[in-house]
Amino acid sequence: MFETLSHLALQQYWWMIISFLGSTLVFLMFVQGGQTLIYTIGKTDMERTMIINTLGRKWEFTFTTLVTFGGAFFASFPLFYSTSFGGAYWVWMIILIAFVIQAIAYEYRSRPNNFLGARTYETFLFINGLIGTIFIGTAVATFFTGSPFSVNMMNQSQWETPWHGLELALNLHNLSLGLTVFFLARTLGLLYFMNSVNDEAIAQRSKKQLWFNAIPFVFFFLVFVIWLMLRDGFAVNPENGEVFMQPYKYFINFIEMPVVLVIFLAGVVLVLAGIIISIIKTTSNGIWMSGPGTVLTVFALFLIAGFNNTSFYPSTYGDLQSSLTIQNASSSHYTLTAMSYVSLLVPFVAAYIWYVWKAINNKKIDKDEMTSGDTHVY
Repeated sequence: MFETLSHLALQQYWWMIISFLGSTLVFLMFVQGGQTLIYTIGKTDMERTMIINTLGRKWEFTFTTLVTFGGAFFASFPLFYSTSFGGAYWVWMIILIAFVIQAIAYEYRSRPNNFLGARTYETFLFINGLIGTIFIGTAVATFFTGSPFSVNMMNQSQWETPWHGLELALNLHNLSLGLTVFFLARTLGLLYFMNSVNDEAIAQRSKKQLWFNAIPFVFFFLVFVIWLMLRDGFAVNPENGEVFMQPYKYFINFIEMPVVLVIFLAGVVLVLAGIIISIIKTTSNGIWMSGPGTVLTVFALFLIAGFNNTSFYPSTYGDLQSSLTIQNASSSHYTLTAMSYVSLLVPFVAAYIWYVWKAINNKKIDKDEMTSGDTHVY
């Protein structure tokens, strides 16, 4: 079946899979956002324990999706993987360390004879939530703003600054997306608390904090999107593969791919609807509108970064032709074909995750469960 597809069709298929994994990762980062709110929402040891445990039951989903996202990128677009992970390695090392200390925190926070104290591990969780969201958002923004690297005729890439990715955080457009992801993750975390914790005080504080996180989220999101629509983009000549700057490229991508535009607008409406309804009605189901809305919105942004003759990882080091596209950065036809058959398992994996999620969240966490001794407590 897949072997009959052209190389370009397989490249587009795998970019869609990458886009879906990336958008799912952004949604699941409500765990990271929630971790930055432990002391804002939890005012007692018991309240903080409930918050950490409702997040602890989901943190592995985020970590697994991040690993799968990186693995899929490595297999399908290896030149991007070697360029970004091998060049901007300080950024990725910091992100990796942030996720390592997250795993340590959940494992050891409630261990007997914990000589570091619970607060130390709660600080680890806050660091993971802060760095994980801002740095990943900043890294994704480089799909539109570019990075200082070069690629030679042998497909050997080289990072052209001594900062190896840290300088990307100084780009205000990159930072606007990093802060967008940070405040979005906090907003989704609050919606998740309202959905999964059976405690009136936590619900009321979460509702109050929605204002203080949703407003900056919308502000930074608008800054990023409006700036993106107005800036020049990295276009690719389909006849010879030459990369050139095109005014309003990403706005044009939306216009020339109306289905993607509809997906984007539907996602934005769902995100805002989940937030507004949760504020007005104090419903606990806002996460089930804002969550899918996040997936749709980010999915659409990934598509305009790689589709419609666009460079998804542009080079800003004086040579536009070093920029990476889904055509010149992908694996061979044979590799993509073999991987495509494996990808048929994705719906079954997604169904299993959904089943496990529903089983875990079948009953809201409450104080009685935390003190019963019948469940594992983080």
